[in-house]
Amino acid sequence: MFEQVDRCHYEKSPLLEVICQLRFPTILSISEKEPAEFQEAVRAAFPVYQKHQDQPAPKVAGMGTANPTVQAQPPVTNYHFVSEDGRWRLNLTNSFIALTCRRYDSWEEFARMLDQALASFIRIYEPAYFERVGLRYMNAISRRELGLEGVSWKDLLSPAVLGMLAEEDVQEQSVGRCTMDVDMALAGGCRLKMRSAPGMIRRPGQPEDKETRWILDIDLSTGGKVPVNQSAPALQMLHMHATPIFRNAITDQLHAAMEPAAL
Repeated sequence: MFEQVDRCHYEKSPLLEVICQLRFPTILSISEKEPAEFQEAVRAAFPVYQKHQDQPAPKVAGMGTANPTVQAQPPVTNYHFVSEDGRWRLNLTNSFIALTCRRYDSWEEFARMLDQALASFIRIYEPAYFERVGLRYMNAISRRELGLEGVSWKDLLSPAVLGMLAEEDVQEQSVGRCTMDVDMALAGGCRLKMRSAPGMIRRPGQPEDKETRWILDIDLSTGGKVPVNQSAPALQMLHMHATPIFRNAITDQLHAAMEPAAL
């Protein structure tokens, strides 16, 4: 599953979005006033500004005691900075900064878009360190879009991500739900959380798509106190883990159907 492979670019990529999130110890000044200086620094690439109030999940206090209580959490201000075409979005709160890309093309392009925004954030807010550096790849594999309708998932995906569907005596049509959840340590202090399951995609404002796709959600992270000047090497290491994980999760047939081109 982790055997190194050559990188490639898929002309028919199944990626829905790629997200990089860096969490840091709370900086109160971010939520106390509008981030005007930060907006000015990133406005050329992210001209559209939005502001939302996110409601965190409640916390349970006193777990394991006779009287646990559910405590509501205060809303969190989430600033959005969006590219003109809507393909890129920066999120900034008092505890994380994140870059989301839809229609992902290459790691090099993603890293360039992140670099300026992250450098501006570090210069303006001077975080002490990063508590978590994460890189998440959301894939939704469509047999219809790849001209593979009627082909079994067994022929397209490795047994490691298929779960019970990998068994020869299990028919795909008879399974209503089959989810594989993995949480494991990787080399270099990294961690992998991966969910693999058939499912449908729902896009706001678009007609319902009833095709069952294969969802492969690969969430890589490194924790602890990551020095600010080590965030780029940490992300590069996470990216290097992602390539073999995805390639070894699919068969040669699916790989070819996505039209790979060497980098």
